[in-house]
Amino acid sequence: MAMLVVVTEAVPPRMRGRLAIWLLEVRAGVYVGDVTKRIREMIWEQVQALAEGGNVVMAWASSHESGFEFQTYGDNRRQPIDYDGLRLVRFLPEKTN
Repeated sequence: MAMLVVVTEAVPPRMRGRLAIWLLEVRAGVYVGDVTKRIREMIWEQVQALAEGGNVVMAWASSHESGFEFQTYGDNRRQPIDYDGLRLVRFLPEKTN
């Protein structure tokens, strides 16, 4: 089992309710828990099915050099990039209309 953190933004209430089944919502849109890889993968499937126009980041403890891994769903100014095998986050400029 490994520590899991899920942060949601602009997702439908039914997705927030679904996440609350497996994880504890410690702040609005921020969920934490200690789950197995199988449960983490099932939660990610639910994110992909229910997030609609929102965005989500999921991070969990691992044996990687950084001590954690993460994945994202949906549009966000913060985008994951791979830099020499290390996963970092690129911050994009704001869109002007």
